[in-house]
Amino acid sequence: MLLARQEAAPALLSAGKHTPCLASVQGGCQPRMPPMPLRYALSNGLTVVFEEQHAAKVAAFQVWVKVGSADERPDQAGLAHLHEHMLFKGTERRGPGEIARDVEAHGGEINAWTSFDQTVYHIVIASQFARTGLDILGDAVRRSAFDADELAREREVVCEEIKRSQDTPSRRASRDLFSTAYAVHPYRHPVIGTEESVRSFTREKVLEFYHRYYSPKNLVLSVVGDLKEAELRGWVEEIFGGDWGRPFEGLNPRVQEPAVTGRRLLLRQDDVKEAYLHVGFGIPQAEHPDVPALDVLAMLAGQGDSSRLALEVKRKRSLVNDIHASAYTPRDPGLFTASLTLPPANLASALDETARVLAELRTQPVPAEELATVKALIEAEAVYQRETVQGLARKLGYYQSSMDGLEAEARYYEAVARLTPEDVRAVAERYLRFEHAVLTGLLPRGTAFDEAQARDILDRALHEAPTLRGDRRPRKTVVEPPMRIGRASSVSAAKVVEERLPSGARLLIREERAVPLFAVRAVFPGGLRYETAADNGITTLLGRTLTRGTPSHDAEEISHLIDAYAGSLSGQGGRNSVGLRGEFLSRHFEPAFRLFADCLLNPSFPEAEVKRERGLMLQDILTREDKPSGLAFELFNKTLFRSHPYRMPSLGETASVEKLGPAALSAWHSAHMDPSQLTLSVVGDVKADEVVALAREFFGATKGRAGAPPQISLEAPPEAPRQEKRILSRAQAHLVLGFQGARVSDPWRHSLEVLSTLLSGQGGRLFIELRDKRSMAYSVSSFSVEGVDPGYFAIYMGTSPEKLDAALAGIRTELERVRDEPVPEAELARAKQHLIGTHEIGLQRNGARAALIALDACYGLGQENFLHYAERVAAVTAEDVRAAARRVIDFNQSALSIVGP
Repeated sequence: MLLARQEAAPALLSAGKHTPCLASVQGGCQPRMPPMPLRYALSNGLTVVFEEQHAAKVAAFQVWVKVGSADERPDQAGLAHLHEHMLFKGTERRGPGEIARDVEAHGGEINAWTSFDQTVYHIVIASQFARTGLDILGDAVRRSAFDADELAREREVVCEEIKRSQDTPSRRASRDLFSTAYAVHPYRHPVIGTEESVRSFTREKVLEFYHRYYSPKNLVLSVVGDLKEAELRGWVEEIFGGDWGRPFEGLNPRVQEPAVTGRRLLLRQDDVKEAYLHVGFGIPQAEHPDVPALDVLAMLAGQGDSSRLALEVKRKRSLVNDIHASAYTPRDPGLFTASLTLPPANLASALDETARVLAELRTQPVPAEELATVKALIEAEAVYQRETVQGLARKLGYYQSSMDGLEAEARYYEAVARLTPEDVRAVAERYLRFEHAVLTGLLPRGTAFDEAQARDILDRALHEAPTLRGDRRPRKTVVEPPMRIGRASSVSAAKVVEERLPSGARLLIREERAVPLFAVRAVFPGGLRYETAADNGITTLLGRTLTRGTPSHDAEEISHLIDAYAGSLSGQGGRNSVGLRGEFLSRHFEPAFRLFADCLLNPSFPEAEVKRERGLMLQDILTREDKPSGLAFELFNKTLFRSHPYRMPSLGETASVEKLGPAALSAWHSAHMDPSQLTLSVVGDVKADEVVALAREFFGATKGRAGAPPQISLEAPPEAPRQEKRILSRAQAHLVLGFQGARVSDPWRHSLEVLSTLLSGQGGRLFIELRDKRSMAYSVSSFSVEGVDPGYFAIYMGTSPEKLDAALAGIRTELERVRDEPVPEAELARAKQHLIGTHEIGLQRNGARAALIALDACYGLGQENFLHYAERVAAVTAEDVRAAARRVIDFNQSALSIVGP
């Protein structure tokens, strides 16, 4: 689908209160679609798109404003994004902070994002509160107050967000790419603006933008969920209807980018530990007929483990830490990009190999079976999109607002279905023009690679025929009739079926018919908790290599089979467990389950694969400083825990990881991943008796090599406050302040979760006091992280260095308040309802339910523990919260980590 193509481009492109997590959605090719969603227009011009979806008692509302940062005048840089912040800051009816509190009090989530071409505001909420959610969203979009004092504070928050982006190498690299690829077009400027431009915005300038663009004729309301058409029509007319007094005058014309006449290169050295390289080519806008072929080309080139670039540049030659290709097609002409992160010593070789792979796509038609696999993946994504109401609402909103109507989706699928290998080769030849390439790189200081070397490599790709690789094996193609997409008519009342296998393995099955998908999750006790300083990192390495080879299949074959079954399969290593997760189309249930079982039971840990993944882990360890917020949490864990395994980083340390090899992985797997130790959950469109039969076949017998769990001593709380600081030259300081917390089995963990929610979220005390009122941070939140042994409760904040002392004092004040003062009943009710609502929203996906069922059973919490979450949270009292706060918040037993200047 074009939505992901437009929004999966580098990090600069969108900005929001929280960066959305974007799925890699490719659309579909002639799947059996449900009937066309409802579409109609109000008399004032506002367009409504709606689809009933009753798989869960949830509704999603999104308002798509057809204006983005590329529509701003030069003196308005960042103004579209500032509106995204200000619309939740109060209306004629709701004061500052009330919008977020009102949504959270009804168990919902509210957020927004801004891109070059649109600004989107969205709410997900339980359907019983749908009318309230729609009213809140309509009030914010229609009657925002833009209070002058709130505007002044929010300008400071956005400036903190800008500083945060300056501390992120991937965002700096993205800015370089777009500022180089576009000479005059507004896509060259960051969506978020600059500190100088943001500080210049007055209330008058904000209102001018608002009145011009926030008009019904420039809006699309997208609704999906557990609603009926008649009631929705009445609500929409009442909330969004009538004359808003803001006639739409149209968008400002954009400056058009001139035709490219040569290459554009920018390589610059920076304070980074690895190189960030982008190779880009100009491509058309979203509505161009070549876009379906460009999307397929991007998938073939660099999306997924079996793509050409991933296989050739990363897996076979170990030249990069990561590589990805995307076709970014917004409203105006976009970019086809290959993005690499890599050790600087490999720059020349990696660029040469990347160019060779792209050149081969220009000159050689892809094999028919390879193209067929990509088409099947595109088709399958039409199913995956339907797992959540918010994902489906996003698709409908995008097509209606950006592609001139919902019908464009079907046309897109049809175009993909018609593509031939020659069509894909022709589009590659048309656009992957090395004489017009854009090359940008953010390089570690002292890197020898320069523009002259880069030009030589691009010249060779232009003038020399690529050397064709003879070691590419044909893919397995699964040819089947078009699938059903699925449209649930009622909420599933499925129960968890439990089966104990002769080996002792515990099998848990929940049949769900909403969409033709299934998720499978295998969990074993272990993870970081079973590690020592000598083998720290082994769980992560094992998770990365479980799917890298078995006696039956090598790594490349496994990657191809995963694609053939239109699914995903990956190992998982956590703090308390280790295992394997998979999601597939249900029509591939048996072969996909067999592949899952083979990887779980029989990993061969090939030397070459282990060496490659170990090298990538060592590179990740080396580049920790490029992610200062993550570094702050690692430092916090080392500060709070001195002897318990929770003190160690999940990635491990250089000395321990360097010693890990196939023998160590095989021994660990035998000792801790025997079927006798297994908890296996399967959730989705399956038949329980078929699942049981296959599970008995593969997991019914123990291998007899299981080891005893290690004896782990509990860690005593700190006897005095502990503090550690890591000096880094960054725009922001990142701090984590926390205390020992709860176990997963502690009854009072729910009280601690409520406490965390009181403090966190957009309606929480920390957000309101430190972000909204005092503009100290873009990001501030609290965390309750439970473990099999006591975990931690902590506050994280990123702020300007000069605000650090005041920020710490503010955090301490809020923690003291919640510890020493009774929580008002209204605030308590809001926090509890928010927890319950977000829990239900998060359970829409089969994979989420499978994970909770498996982990809860593994930790001894019961097979249907997740079904009782709401009642346990609802039972928490104000005194319970205060007791949990007193139990945890003791500044004499605290740990503080600071990373920054």
